[in-house]
Amino acid sequence: MEQNSPMPEPRERTEKERGREPQADANNAMEASEAARAGESRVEESNAEGLDPRVAVALRAASDKKALDPVVLDLREVASFTDYFVIVSATNVRQVQAIADEVQEQLRKESGARPARVEGYKSAEWVLLDYGDFIFHVFEEKSRRFYDLERLWRDAARVSLPAELAGGERSLRSER
Repeated sequence: MEQNSPMPEPRERTEKERGREPQADANNAMEASEAARAGESRVEESNAEGLDPRVAVALRAASDKKALDPVVLDLREVASFTDYFVIVSATNVRQVQAIADEVQEQLRKESGARPARVEGYKSAEWVLLDYGDFIFHVFEEKSRRFYDLERLWRDAARVSLPAELAGGERSLRSER
């Protein structure tokens, strides 16, 4: 019978296996260990430079329909079924449908992409557009607060968005 190793693999080795250079930043290591001791989960931010161009098209389309509080979560390190969650809000069910329609139309025009699956369009409290590499979620404001995907996937890195993709002035986060 084979025994499990009592010690996890060093971060340097796992980073190399993933094809990345190990991070030798002592400050990041110290912050992570302090957060672990305090029992906190550490939310990392990544930048939008390596973002799939289709995600940018979808965010612009949502912004054109006045989507609120866009968030992109990088799930590549925590999930295998998709790379990104794109989450936006709308003030009512008609706007939810309008945003979902615009995202589908612009992605079809720009890249020929069609969602593999669309869920929730008729009730329009939460519409899910599955594009494989990313999943676009459009929530009615109450439903977004109720399901709170950002909290559920808090281990995923949050992608910092450039101002032109960051959308509307109003934010649900400031209203809580």
